[in-house]
Amino acid sequence: SFIISILFQVRQFSTSVLRQALIRPPIDVYGVGGRYATALFSAASKQKKLEQVEKEMRTLSALIKDPKLSSIVMNPHVKRSLKLKFFGDAMTKANLSPISVNLITVLADNGRLTLTADVVGAFAKMMSAHRGEVICTVTTAHPLDEANLAELKVALNGFLAKGETLILETKVRPYSIRVLVGTIRIYLLSTPGMARR
Repeated sequence: SFIISILFQVRQFSTSVLRQALIRPPIDVYGVGGRYATALFSAASKQKKLEQVEKEMRTLSALIKDPKLSSIVMNPHVKRSLKLKFFGDAMTKANLSPISVNLITVLADNGRLTLTADVVGAFAKMMSAHRGEVICTVTTAHPLDEANLAELKVALNGFLAKGETLILETKVRPYSIRVLVGTIRIYLLSTPGMARR
C-alpha cells in the first residue's frame, strides 16, 4: 500500500536502493522531520501533486495549532489510536488527499505526531527551493531605509544562480549594535569587529 511505501522510504532512508528510488528534493533538510518531508516530496512528485500537497501542509499546520486538537495530539499520555482518530476526523473535514492522510498515519504509527510541524516546515523549505526561491534573512540594529534595502537586494542578487529568486526577510534586533547578519545558503555576512569574536 501507499502507507507501507512511505514507511519503507522513511525507515530505509539510508540505503542505496532507496536513494535511487526516491525523487530527491532540490535541497536536503536534515533531522527526523526532514526525512519524513523528503519521503513526502518524493511521493507527491511521483503523483504530480506537489502544489496540492503544499497547500494541504498549510492546512495541517493550521490544524495542529487548534487548541482542542493540539491538546490531544501533543499529549504524550493519550493513546496513538485516539490521537489518529481525532486527527483523522479533522483531516476528513478538511478534505485532505490520501498523500497527506497517509503521512499523518505514518507519523502516528511511529509515535511522531509531535513532529508534524517540523515535517511541514521542512516540506515548505523544499517547495521554496523547488520554485527557485532563495530565502535570505537579514538582521540589523535599525530598520533599513528604502535606499539601503535596494542596495542590499542588488548585492544579494549577485549570489544567485540563473533561475533563482531572492526572498528577502528583514528583522530588527535593537540591541545588536554594529551587527549585520545575513543568512543565504552558506554565506555569513558580518562586520569585521564581530567576526573576530
